[in-house]
Amino acid sequence: MRNIKAIGLMILAVLLGVAAAVYAAGWIASQGSIASNKVVVANVDIELGSRINAQMLGAIDWPSGSLPPGTFSDVQELQDRVAKVGVLRGEAVLEGKLAPKGTLGGLSAVIADGKRAMTVRVNDVVGVAGFALPGNYVDVMVNAQQDKAKGEEGKQISKTVLEHVLVLAVAQEAGRDDTKPKVVSAVTLELSLEDSEKLDLARSVGTLSLVLRNQVDKAKVVTAGITKSQLFGEKEIVPVSLAPAALAAAKPRSFISKPMTAPALECVEVIQSSGRALNCF
Repeated sequence: MRNIKAIGLMILAVLLGVAAAVYAAGWIASQGSIASNKVVVANVDIELGSRINAQMLGAIDWPSGSLPPGTFSDVQELQDRVAKVGVLRGEAVLEGKLAPKGTLGGLSAVIADGKRAMTVRVNDVVGVAGFALPGNYVDVMVNAQQDKAKGEEGKQISKTVLEHVLVLAVAQEAGRDDTKPKVVSAVTLELSLEDSEKLDLARSVGTLSLVLRNQVDKAKVVTAGITKSQLFGEKEIVPVSLAPAALAAAKPRSFISKPMTAPALECVEVIQSSGRALNCF
């Protein structure tokens, strides 16, 4: 009886093995029949701003149903093109990751249309301890002396003048794959032309500081800045020249002289033998 059970289990195991083999063969055959296209991929890590050549690329079969837009099928199509973002090894090279045809290599190839690159001096404190790396976004704050008004002293003020500014490069490095802090002496920022003018004026009138912000935080906050007296909670004395209401209240009143009216007189008529007389007093 035991032998019959053992033989039955062996037969069942053989049948399950045959079924699995048939299923695997069918799956492999179906995979082989899937249509595919040649897609150019990177054979090495390509840094942004690098000029691409044939030695950096290769071609692999890619299923037609999952082909991403902007792919290339021929390596020669990418000769001398410039990468505007980093491309990792084995990653498909897409048109959206490349600068326009004819663009020269270097940092200028990765600057967005309508933007400018401007470099500012930093140190370990201004540069957020080296955490302001390429690809990060920062705010720019200036600490300066306000212009003096008549009869006043210029106030020290700190104010955020630029928000959500992209860091293009630190020192001479523009790679965005490294996350290790780097203390450098210069940071290159991507700005509009108007913001470039603001930054140029800000660094000439005061001290700059970079404020690192969250990558996905794009909200802008308008502030009036803060002065030293506000920082320490001191009450500011409003000058008379800036307080027209107080000035008007303190202005001496002008009195207009009114004509004095004579007091009313009482008159008595006196009748005498010689006649009548009116006496007033």
